[in-house]
Amino acid sequence: MLGSKPVSAPIDYAVRLHQQFGIPLDDIIASSYRRLIGRLIYLTYTRLDITYAVQHLSQFVAHPSSAHQQVAYRILRYLKAALGSGIFFSASSILQLKAFSDSDWVGCIDTRRSITGYSVYLGNSFISWKSKRQAMVSRSSSEVEHWALASATCELQWLTHLLNDFGIVYT
Repeated sequence: MLGSKPVSAPIDYAVRLHQQFGIPLDDIIASSYRRLIGRLIYLTYTRLDITYAVQHLSQFVAHPSSAHQQVAYRILRYLKAALGSGIFFSASSILQLKAFSDSDWVGCIDTRRSITGYSVYLGNSFISWKSKRQAMVSRSSSEVEHWALASATCELQWLTHLLNDFGIVYT
């Protein structure tokens, strides 16, 4: 992969991966795909920018296809382009707790379940996030948005108590 062309995003968000997407891989190539996904999962501890793409690909380790492998290679090409990226905690930002939530109604093609998520910042520093496929099929997009907001609110409440216990003053 050293000679490959770098890309600017870890995954093409317009491509909707599912179980039957692409040609199934034989056992030898499938095991190398599984090892690659395992290594990428380990890398997500310090590279949060690839976490969504890696967790999305990890859903297909039981029956990987050529399309899933190409997306995994795209993550490697992205990592080649973004070598200096990582978690950054600014010492000069104003400590303000803020969160953003979003949802993708019927985001999973295989199960027809929605995907909700949020991200939380303390000042300009990214401190918490979650992306989850919901447990049941929702009836409307507003219901999914409500679930996303409820999850973000619970996380903000927990972080508020945690920061207060640590004695950190924020707005």
